[in-house]
Amino acid sequence: MRSLCSLSLLLIFPLSALAQTAPPSTSANDGESEIVVLGTGLPLAPGTPAYGSSVIDHERLTDEASDRVENVLKDVAGFQQFRRSDSRSANPSAQGVTLRALGGNASSRTLVLLDGVPLADPFFGYIPFNALSGDRLSGARITRGGGSGPFGAGAVAGTVELVSATRANLPVYTGSAFYGSNDAMSVAGSVSPDLGGGYATLSGRFERGDGFFTTPVNQRVPATVRAGYRDWSVDLRAVAPIDAQTELQFRGLSFGDNRTLRFKGADSSSEGEDASIRLIHRGGWQVDALAYVQARNFSNKVISSTNFRLTLDQRNTPSTGIGGKIEVRPPVGPDHVMRIGVDARLADGELYEDAYNVAGLVMTRRNAGGKTSTAGLFVEDDWTIGKLILTGGVRADRWTITNGFFRERNATGSLTTSQSYPDRDGVEATGRAGALFNVSNAVALRVAGYSGFRLPTLNELYRPFVVFPITTKANAALGLEKLRGFEGGIDLTPARGVKISITAFYNRLEDAIANVTIDTITRQRQNVDAIVAKGIEVTAGVTHGQVSLDASYTFSDSVVHGSGPSAGLNGFAPSQSPRHAASATFGWVPRTNWLLSGTVRYVGKQFEDDLQTDVLPDALTVDGVARVGITKHVALVVRGENLFNETVVTRNQAGSIDLGTPRTLWVGVRLN
Repeated sequence: MRSLCSLSLLLIFPLSALAQTAPPSTSANDGESEIVVLGTGLPLAPGTPAYGSSVIDHERLTDEASDRVENVLKDVAGFQQFRRSDSRSANPSAQGVTLRALGGNASSRTLVLLDGVPLADPFFGYIPFNALSGDRLSGARITRGGGSGPFGAGAVAGTVELVSATRANLPVYTGSAFYGSNDAMSVAGSVSPDLGGGYATLSGRFERGDGFFTTPVNQRVPATVRAGYRDWSVDLRAVAPIDAQTELQFRGLSFGDNRTLRFKGADSSSEGEDASIRLIHRGGWQVDALAYVQARNFSNKVISSTNFRLTLDQRNTPSTGIGGKIEVRPPVGPDHVMRIGVDARLADGELYEDAYNVAGLVMTRRNAGGKTSTAGLFVEDDWTIGKLILTGGVRADRWTITNGFFRERNATGSLTTSQSYPDRDGVEATGRAGALFNVSNAVALRVAGYSGFRLPTLNELYRPFVVFPITTKANAALGLEKLRGFEGGIDLTPARGVKISITAFYNRLEDAIANVTIDTITRQRQNVDAIVAKGIEVTAGVTHGQVSLDASYTFSDSVVHGSGPSAGLNGFAPSQSPRHAASATFGWVPRTNWLLSGTVRYVGKQFEDDLQTDVLPDALTVDGVARVGITKHVALVVRGENLFNETVVTRNQAGSIDLGTPRTLWVGVRLN
C-alpha cells in the first residue's frame, strides 16, 4: 500500500506542474481548431463496428436501481457473472465475466478494461466490481465477439471497455447519500477541480448493509446469517496536457471489500491498490502508451454446513499484476488507420490456507502459487473504400506458466507434501478480420471472424475450493483455452431515433476449462474438448423526445463436446449457461433533473453443474428509479430492486439453495 501511494505522489506532482503550464488541448487542422476531449484514448478505428458492439452511456450508468456497474452491464443480454448474485452477496472470487453462454467459470473469459488497463484480479481472474462506480465512468462498450488488438490474450468471450468520466461528465463537485432496506446505506462524493489546462478528480464511496438471507426459510439453522457487506473505494485521476497534441493520464485506486455469506463466520474479503499512467499523443504519429501495477489480496473462511464450525481458512492470497502496452498509429494515408503495438501482462501470486478438524484445531497448512505471463505483438489495419470498410489484424503472443508449486504441512509444521510443477511456455498466433458495408444511411451490413486464447489463472492451476459439500480440485496441468468464431449482422436505422441491430454468431471454445464431476462430492478443473455456442442477438433503441426504450435479447444454443474423462458431458449444456436472456429499459425525462425509469430483465433456466442434475429456474425481475429535481443541482431519488420480489435461485447443489437479491428499496439525495 505505501509503495503504491508513493508511486501515486511521484506521478501526480509532475502532472500537476504540467497542468499549470500546458496550453489547451487543441490541434491544428487546415487552419481550424479541432476539439479534443481530454482524458480519453485515441479515437476508435473506423472498422470497430464490424465486430458489433453495444454502448451504455453515462446517464444509464448513474441511474440504475441497484447503483452497481455489473447490473447496468446486464442491459446487454448475454452478459453474466459466474453466478446470478451481484457484488454484495456473491463470493468475490466468483465474479468472473463471460458472454454468449460459453460456460460458467469463476474466472473472466471476457477482457474487461478501464481506460485500456485490464481489471481482472492477477490470481483469480475475477473483476472487483465494488471498486467501480457508475458516476466515475463516461460510458461502456461491450463487444460480444472474441478477439482483440491490445491485450488480446483473454478476450475469448468478448471485451468490455470502460471509459472514465471526462470533464464533460464531471461537475466540480458531486455527492449522494442513500438509505435502503436491511439497514443499508451508501455515500459517495467527488471533487474535480481544473488544474491549468487539465483537471483532477478525487472520489470516494462507502457502503454497508446487514444484507438479506440468501438461505430459504426452510433451510435456515441457528448459524444462518444475513449476507452482510461493507466496502469502500478511493479513486484519484488526473489529466494533464503536455502540448496541443499530447497528454498524460494518471490513476490511483485503493479499495476494500468485506462480505459474509450464508453462515456466521463465513467471512470473505478482498482489497487492492492499483496505479497506472498513460501517455496519449494525437499528432501525425499517434501514440497510446500505458503502464500499470496492481497489488491485490483475498481471504475466505469456509464454515461446515453440518457442524457450523470453521473448516478452512483461506487467510491470505497476495498477488501482483504488472503490465503495459505501446500502440503506434503511423500516418499511412487518409483511407487507412494502422495500429502497431506490443503489450505484456505478468501475474504473480500464492495462497496460504489452513484446514481445521471438528475440534477446531489446525490439521493442515497449505501454500501454493506460481507465475504466468503473456507478451504480444499486434498489427491491425482499417481500410476505407467508399462505403466499404475492411478491417483485420494478427497477434503473436509468447506465454509462460512458471514457478508452480504446492506444499502441505501438518499441525506441527512438518512438511508432508511438496510438489514443484514443470515450467511451460509457448507461442500462440491469433487474428481477426471483418467488413462493414454501409448500404445507405439506414442500412449497414457486417461480417467478422476471429480467434483468441486465454491462459488459465493461478487460481485454476493451483487453488482448490470448497462449496460444501463439493470440493473442487485445482489442476496444474491445465492447457490454454482457444476460441474460433465468426458472426454476421445487420444494423438498421429506419427512422430518426430508432436503431436495430441483429447478429448471428458461431463460437467454438476449444479446451474449455470446466469443473468436471469426479464423484458425488468431488470436482476438478479440466480441459474439455470444446464448448460450441451459436445463436442470435438482437438490440434495439428508440428515442422520441422525452421518452426512450432500449432492449436486448439473446438466444444461445451452447453445447459441450467431450471425450475421455469428460465424455459423459458430451451433448450437455455447460453449467451456468442460460439459453435465453433479455433486458428492456424504459425512460422518461419530463424536465431537467427529473427521471422515471423501469427495467425488466429475464434470465432463462440454467444448470448449476456439468451433469445437468441441479436446475436454476428462470427468473423475471423488475427494477425502477424515480428522480425528482428539488433544485437545478439537487434531486430526491427513489430506487427499487426486484419490485415484485421474484425468487432468484443463484446456487442449487443437490437441493441446497442460495437466493439472489429480494425486493430492496432505496431513498436518497443526489447533488451534482
